[in-house]
Formats: sequence, structure tokens, C-alpha cells
Amino acid sequence: MKRDLINTGLLWLVLTILGWVLVLNWNIFPPALAREAEIVDNAFNLLMVLAVPVFTFIVAIMIYAAFRFRDPERTEDGPPIRETGRIMTAWLVVTVTLAAGILINPGFVGMAEIRAGGEPDIVIGITGQRWSWTISYPNGVDVTSYTGELVLPVDNRIEFEITSLDPDVIHSVWIPAFRIKKDAVPGRITQMFITPTETGSFEDDPNVRLQCAELCGLGHATMAMKVRIVEQAEFDAYLDEILAEGS
Repeated sequence: MKRDLINTGLLWLVLTILGWVLVLNWNIFPPALAREAEIVDNAFNLLMVLAVPVFTFIVAIMIYAAFRFRDPERTEDGPPIRETGRIMTAWLVVTVTLAAGILINPGFVGMAEIRAGGEPDIVIGITGQRWSWTISYPNGVDVTSYTGELVLPVDNRIEFEITSLDPDVIHSVWIPAFRIKKDAVPGRITQMFITPTETGSFEDDPNVRLQCAELCGLGHATMAMKVRIVEQAEFDAYLDEILAEGS
């Protein structure tokens, strides 16, 4: 029995190291173009690092048991294995400790980091309706997903005021390059704060787009809008341009 425990432990150690190497060296994320996106990515990586030993522990036991205790001649279930409550108690303590730790970090800690950006530099309205988006800029001009794009200034903390015109449908604002999403609820205004850190556009990366992330009906999949992140001077020029077009 002791030998089996040692062999299983060694297999667990090897699988855990391989899992950590894979998790820490395989970048599965699209480019992160916002401060909040980096926080979310770091939280995901931390959760993966914590999850690997739990996953490999179960896999190691299954693999070792399948090869060590297999009996091709046995056609019925083996005798039940009865154990004291020590294993169950240890498993409960470990899982509760992990859950409590994750609740603190990246849970509370990550949320505090996302909310710690200060007052917004600019407020932009986003309104969803079946099946398009309308952007309301500070100069009073509205742009729809049928006729324009969402243009944002880099290195500015942006507050999105989000709502839905459909009385019975919830939409959801999601820009994959920013990671964060927020529901557009009929009759309510919800807020989402984003600080773009790099310039980019939909033409360079399809993840730089405003996409509905809440199933909202027949046109849900096509409810998207191109996004462009630009320098402040180019953003100001864009506001002047759409103001002139609307006047």
C-alpha cells in the first residue's frame, strides 16, 4: 500500500509540473488592449495554476489504478473499499481552503483592482436594440452600428453608460479585447469602466469589436460593431468630423 501511495504521488508530481509548464507557457488569450483585460488575464492564469494540482491529483489516481489494479479476468465489481473519515476530512479542508483563497484573490482583490481606476475622463453611452448598437458621444452625436464604429481614445478611463431600448430583451456589451462585459437592461442604466492601453482596430484584430454577449433573438450573432482605439488627437478630430456630418 505504501509503495502504491509513493508511486501515485510521484505520478501526481510529474503531471502537475507538466501542467504548470503548459499553463505558464501557452498563451491562449487574444491581445489585451485595456488595463482591465490584463487584470482578468492574470486572474485566469492564477486560477489555472491553482486548478492544475487538483486536476492532476484525480488523473494520477485514475491512471495508476487503471494499470496497477486491473484484472482482465474479473467480470464483476470488486469488494468495496472502506476508509476512515480522515481522507474525507482532509479533502474537505483542502477544498474549502482553496475556495476561500480564490474568493479573496483573485475575487475581492481583482474586483478592487478593476474598480480602482478613479474618475472617468470621458462618458460614452451605449444603447442596444434588436439588433444594433447606438453610441452616444459627449458632443451629442449618436452613431449606430449600421453607419459607423465605436471610436475610443487610448489612455483614457472611459465610463460606458449602457441600456436597452427593447422592453423585453436584455443585451450585453462585450469587447473581447477588453475582456469585461456588462448587461444592457431595459429601463436601467448600468456602468462599465475601461481604460484602453494600446491603439488597435477591428481591421487589425477581430477581437476589437463590440459584440452582444446575451442571446437576444434571431439577429443576435450579427449584433456587432467595429471598434477603433486611437490617440487623443485623432479621437478629437473624429468627434469634430461626426459633429459636422450630423449638423
